Parts: sequence; structure tokens; C-alpha cells
Amino acid sequence: MGKAAIRIGTAVAAFALAATGAPAVAGATGGASGGESGDGSGGGRAEPRVVAPLDGPRGVDALGRGRTLVTETGGDFSLVVERRHKPARVVPLGNLPTDFPPAIAKGRHGAIFLLTGASGPPPEERSANLRGAAAPAPAATLFKWKRGWPAPKPVVDIGAYQVTDPDPWDQENLPADSNPFGLVALDDGTLLVSDAAGNDLLRVWPRSGKIRTVARLMPRTVPVPAGLPDVPPPMGPLPPAGTAIVSEAVATSVTVGDDGYWYVGELRGFPATPGTSQVWRIKPGTTNATCDPDHPRRGKCKRFADGFTSITDLAAGRKGIYALELSKMSWLAFELGLPGAQEGGLFLIRHRGAKARVRELAAGKLMNPGGVDVSDHVYVVGPLFGPGSLLKLR
Repeated sequence: MGKAAIRIGTAVAAFALAATGAPAVAGATGGASGGESGDGSGGGRAEPRVVAPLDGPRGVDALGRGRTLVTETGGDFSLVVERRHKPARVVPLGNLPTDFPPAIAKGRHGAIFLLTGASGPPPEERSANLRGAAAPAPAATLFKWKRGWPAPKPVVDIGAYQVTDPDPWDQENLPADSNPFGLVALDDGTLLVSDAAGNDLLRVWPRSGKIRTVARLMPRTVPVPAGLPDVPPPMGPLPPAGTAIVSEAVATSVTVGDDGYWYVGELRGFPATPGTSQVWRIKPGTTNATCDPDHPRRGKCKRFADGFTSITDLAAGRKGIYALELSKMSWLAFELGLPGAQEGGLFLIRHRGAKARVRELAAGKLMNPGGVDVSDHVYVVGPLFGPGSLLKLR
């Protein structure tokens, strides 16, 4: 199943990031569970607190002091303001007409950046998602918005750059495909973009439009997991369990750690084998690095942690790196409607020497979460599909 074909009209297919092939199921993440608290919040099985109701949220940028930027299905972006002893206010800022919620990041001088990808429902379902009569925003594009502007303005065409910088390890015969998905603003005014279809991390200069490739994520050979259901054509039949498949990384997420290093998370392509998503650590200022799962300690891109499933977002706080999983059974398990596949996971990763220590937060409490960020507390948005909310971990 190709990168475009994955954009079918089921909930997760819209999310399947248009970047991988056909699916896999089974198992849970390799991350350890436990009762670890986040930055200023509780973990383990503590019940997250609902801050504000939202509609299919994904983008989240926690600014601190009870202020959080969010995006929702249809492209609305807002500022959620928490108030003592009162319900939080959701202050609408604007709309970027998109089928799938854009990523969001606050830059310098009050600028807000929004990033459209290539994910979304089929054409016949798109009008129902868009707000108003505006034409859909261009895909694979970085936008900028400031207070007082009537609408976000496109500043950089990520898709056009990827045509000039094809994926050398593409497995789908679409080496120039682009689906920018993760976004973070740096202190110097540039931005980092993780491209799920391009399998790379990019650095963007929004004023000049310049883009440089920071690192390319190589595919990984994984076994087809056991327990796959019978899948009819065109998605099936699926290969037998144990079949070795070269699987694309699918770079969905990026954050900056307290150590200043850049971290990138993987979804994992076909067959989406549970426990094969990695988190990479990249030296700041790097260009043209290679993240190689066969040599994970070589070069300027080194593996930080392994054993995750369907990572869709990363965040950083004083306690470590937070990895968010859409489904602990895999994104395809959810797409196929398997029981229990709605449960997502949030994991805190801390290093003790060369070994990563992983703890699950809010275990069993997150259903198909869309995004995570950390300020003075850990914030999660979700479920990604349908009525959702901004959550704060206690």
C-alpha cells in the first residue's frame, strides 16, 4: 500500500501520515510502565485533569503559567488560558483551513507558526472538516501568524524543497514525497520540521525561506508481527508472520531537550511492528547526518531510546524526554478497529549512563492522544478524532 493510498477515510487512515505502507498490529510498547511524575505533575495511573474541551485536537505548545496554544480539526488555533477557581478560557486566534489539525509552535516576537502536512481524509469528506467557505490551505507548507493578521501567511514550501532532496532510502517509489508533521521553534528564530514522508529532519529559516537537511532517518528491517488479521485486497493479503520487511522510519516528531540537543521520534512504516519505533538524539547545528539503526552510536545522530510503538509526538522537560504513542498496539490496530487499540501511551525517557530508563505516565488514561508538550506541567491533547480536550497531568 503506497504513501497516497494510506489516506483512506477511516479515522486513523487520515492520521496514518500518508507516509508508510500497509499495516501491522499486535503487542504493546516495549516502554516500561510505572508511577513517574512529569514536570510538576503526577504520573502512573493518576487521572489527567481536563483543562478545556476541544474538537479533534493535535497541535499543542505549552507556554507556561497556564497558557497553551492548541490546534483542532478544521484548522482552528487558539490560546487556552487557565484561571484559578474558574473554567479555562479558550481564546480563538484564527483558522488555517486544513483537513487535519496543523502543528503549532510559538516563535520570537509574538509570531505563531503553523505547519500543514499531507495527512487527511478523502476528498468527499473534506468539506465537512473545514470551517467556513475558505479554500483548503496548501499542503506541506509552513505558515506564520501574528495578532492582528486576518489569516496565517505561507512562508516556506516544505514540499517544494523535498522535491530537490529526495529520500535515498524510500521504499514506496515516492522519494520526493513530503508530509511535514512535527514542528519546534528554536531560540535563534529558525524552526525544526520533521517530515514523516521524507523521513528526515529539516531546519527552516522563515525569513529567507532557506531550508537545510539536518538528518535523514534510515529504514529498519523488522519482522512482520504475529496475530495479524486476514486483510482483503487492496490492503491485503499481508505477509506471513516473521517475514523480514524493510520498514521506513516515518519521522513524526521533534523536540529540543534541556541539554540543547535535538530529538526526533519515529512512527514506523509497514509492517508497523510494535516495539520498533526509535528516538534519535542529534547534535545542534548538524547538517546531513544519518540516523542508522544498524549503527545507532555512530556519527552526529545517535539513538537515544528504542522499543516504542507508533510515536506521534515528543516533548522535553527538566526530567527528560516525553514520547507520545497514538496506540500502544500500533496505528494500524486502531485503523482496523481491534479491541483495545484506542489506548495510547505517554512515556518519560531518562538516561542513566548509556541506558535509557522509561516510565509510563497516566497509564490507561489516554485515548488516541494527538500531542504532548511540557512547561510547568505536562499537557496532552486528544483524542485526535472526535470530541477531545486539553489535559493536564496531576
